[in-house]
Amino acid sequence: MPHNLIKKSFDKYFDAPIDTWINFVKLCDIVTFKKEEIIKKSYAIERYFYFILQGSAGIFLWNKSNFVCVDFAFENSFFGDYMSLLTGESTPLQTMTIEKSEMLRITKVEFDKLSLHPIGETIKRIASETSFIDKQQQQIDLLTRTAQQRYQTMMSKFPEIIKRIPQKYIASYLGITPQSLSRIRKMVK
Repeated sequence: MPHNLIKKSFDKYFDAPIDTWINFVKLCDIVTFKKEEIIKKSYAIERYFYFILQGSAGIFLWNKSNFVCVDFAFENSFFGDYMSLLTGESTPLQTMTIEKSEMLRITKVEFDKLSLHPIGETIKRIASETSFIDKQQQQIDLLTRTAQQRYQTMMSKFPEIIKRIPQKYIASYLGITPQSLSRIRKMVK
């Protein structure tokens, strides 16, 4: 049941009653996407927020001649262009599935209505705070850790990533070339 999956993934941040998640799921549609399907194009406004039931997706930014992967999301994770969703403005970020995926999708209107209830407001605040903390840590790692250290951290967080995500996306997420990633993988084994 989707509400059990959401509860389980969110409990580490806030143990909301199961009824909260049952009601949340009622506001959502289940949608499916093909592998490497664009969900939101660059410079569009995000209209939905997602919870990944199966599969994976990424957030990409065009950089001179190609897209750079700035974030990944896997099963049991919320996903979307959160900055655009919160501001109601377009961003240069593009969202795309990496694997064939099934997701819960809530409209921005319904997502915003969560704030009308104290528990919904708490959930939105925690989601924002954890997203902020994760992105800050990623920026700190990019500036203070070697590519090999960043790779090892990524592998400890996402042990199945190499089997599921193309190397070009992993390399861009780590801020290195695919060739450098291959060298690091050989050294770390």
